[in-house]
Amino acid sequence: MTTETTETTESPAAPGARSLRGLVGMLAANASALSANRVLAIALPWFVLTTTGSIGKTGLVAFCQVGPYVIAQALSGPIIDRVGPKKISVIGDTVSMTAMAVAPLLYLSGQLSFGVLLALMAVVGIADGPANGAKGLFLPSATRAARVSFERGTGLAGAVERTATTAGPAVAGVVVASFGSVYALWVTAALFGLSALIVSTTLTNPVPEPHEKPADDSASYLTRLREGADFLRSAGLLRSMIGMLAATNLLDQAFMSVLLPVWAKESGNGPTAIGLVVSVFAATSIVAALVAAAVAERLPRRQVYLIGFVIGGIPRFVAMAAGVPLWAVLGVLAVGGLGSGFINPIIGAVTYELIPIGLLGRVKTLAQAVTWAGIPFGGLVGAGLVTAAGLTPALWVVGGLYLVAIVVPGMSKEWAGMRKQQAPAAGSPAQESDAMQSDAVQSDATQPIDGQSDATQPVATQLVDEQRAVDQPATEMARV
Repeated sequence: MTTETTETTESPAAPGARSLRGLVGMLAANASALSANRVLAIALPWFVLTTTGSIGKTGLVAFCQVGPYVIAQALSGPIIDRVGPKKISVIGDTVSMTAMAVAPLLYLSGQLSFGVLLALMAVVGIADGPANGAKGLFLPSATRAARVSFERGTGLAGAVERTATTAGPAVAGVVVASFGSVYALWVTAALFGLSALIVSTTLTNPVPEPHEKPADDSASYLTRLREGADFLRSAGLLRSMIGMLAATNLLDQAFMSVLLPVWAKESGNGPTAIGLVVSVFAATSIVAALVAAAVAERLPRRQVYLIGFVIGGIPRFVAMAAGVPLWAVLGVLAVGGLGSGFINPIIGAVTYELIPIGLLGRVKTLAQAVTWAGIPFGGLVGAGLVTAAGLTPALWVVGGLYLVAIVVPGMSKEWAGMRKQQAPAAGSPAQESDAMQSDAVQSDATQPIDGQSDATQPVATQLVDEQRAVDQPATEMARV
């Protein structure tokens, strides 16, 4: 275990003391790193599309970034648990910054071949996957130290993520339109560097609560990795949610990396429209996330989650396929953002309740990697559909698949376990046997945050037992 793992400035062990330093630093670091990714998501496809004119190469470059991201993050959990999230986050962001700075330098000097660009994007993916996974490990202790309630903390994180999604594409669109896509790559490098600076100066490795079971440092890497996989297999609701997110993330990537840029080009709206589309969607989702922070505790999770997913995911494909003008597309995306803003807070709340802190690193990174598993293929799927059938049929096909990906798992009986879990009654056998278990923590692809006081924190083992009871009648459906 490294020296950093003994730092205590996040102060969860100081009863009654409230510290906002960790929460503010964590939110700022996430905002910077997420903004870097959002700028890159707009600038990179447009850069490749305009410099090569190839839709296939546009999809391939996205594959070469996201593929290594997913693999590296899936394998990084045990290492993060052992080395500490601070070091992994700082190193990962620094490497990403360097790679993103090298790409425009080589391009401006006339030495950037397509193969070199693919290699640089792979380096970014390898570094950024573990770095983003590591940032999630700051969430529980930072929110506890700040005395932030469970749902409110998750909603706050959702608002930060949506704000980054608003600012990033807007900045990318303006920079690309005004100076060219290569200069947006400089912006991406600067944001990665800022994230590394914030983490290194404001955050420390999380310190467990006194009652939390310490991690077994003697366990091997493969043992730790297997423990995370075993937990994911045992939690039916979490497994089903991850499957849904994996499918919709693949389709979202097809939309973002290929369908949206091609639509912007063929409709004549240009790169500025790409930034407008994404930013309008994100802006209204910020409002929804803030509302969720205030009222989510009183809302029925399953209904709000599914309705929000349908509103946020389906109408955009219909509007663009129907050829409506830009102002109408923006209106559809604005409504969609209102539905989408409730999704991440609910994901964060449910996963926080299901994952014990002793497995945080390996379960969180593995779960997030699974939800991202289809993303490397999203650009290839989008490019293949557009090449084979054209833009409009591709939009209809992807929109239809998106609806299926929501409805099929969402109607499963195991999703009844999405309702807020309650701690066992005082003095019950379950409470006595689980009293020393760790606080529940979250797993987030998009990285929502949350916290809960010790007096009301659900007991992880009892939650898993309750979930298994819900899962039992629906085992075969879950496998499908």
